[in-house]
Amino acid sequence: MSFISDNISSLKRQIPSYVKLVAVSKGRPVSDILEAYNGGHRIFGENRVQELLSKKDLLPGDIEWHLIGHLQTNKVKYVVPFVSMIQSVDSFKLLRAVNTAALKINRRIDCLLQFHIAEEETKYGFALKEVRELAGSDEVRRMEAVRICGVMGMATFTSDMEQVRDEFRYLAACFRELKQDFFADKDHFREISMGMSGDYTVAIEEGSTVIRIGSIIFGGR
Repeated sequence: MSFISDNISSLKRQIPSYVKLVAVSKGRPVSDILEAYNGGHRIFGENRVQELLSKKDLLPGDIEWHLIGHLQTNKVKYVVPFVSMIQSVDSFKLLRAVNTAALKINRRIDCLLQFHIAEEETKYGFALKEVRELAGSDEVRRMEAVRICGVMGMATFTSDMEQVRDEFRYLAACFRELKQDFFADKDHFREISMGMSGDYTVAIEEGSTVIRIGSIIFGGR
């Protein structure tokens, strides 16, 4: 086994079986992704549309691509034909654009609603009030080409793990509230995507079902 495959295997042994591991391959060469793929891993996350498009045709077609970075509405049409999940839906406008583009090609796209849970203003995402309005709207209920599967968030970049824990705990509470009030009968609304290389253990303790890991798998840049 390779260094990268060893790292993935080690991670999978450490995390609960219900937690999905997304290997964050942004900035990594195709050869690194192939190493992970040849070791049996299939789920990869990219931040930028252009980088994702430059890689995907050089890699096997059964990779499950997750878009995890900010997505501009004018680039939606490029990823909708093949992406498995958009984790970073951070506006009503973007959700509408994904639905419109997916309808045109008869696809349904799994999406997560990104919450702003961190202190940094530079991070994107909804507030809970906005998501409640979105989830309760007739327009969203009528959308046939998107499936809202849960929530996503990025904690503050800090060494204070108690602050990070509080932010993750808040996101999990938002998920439970939305599940109860809007998605109680939707089995697919079950994902809480939170936790990266520096804080994934805390995220799992607070209820994460999806972790997004880059440097632990691929090494430092």
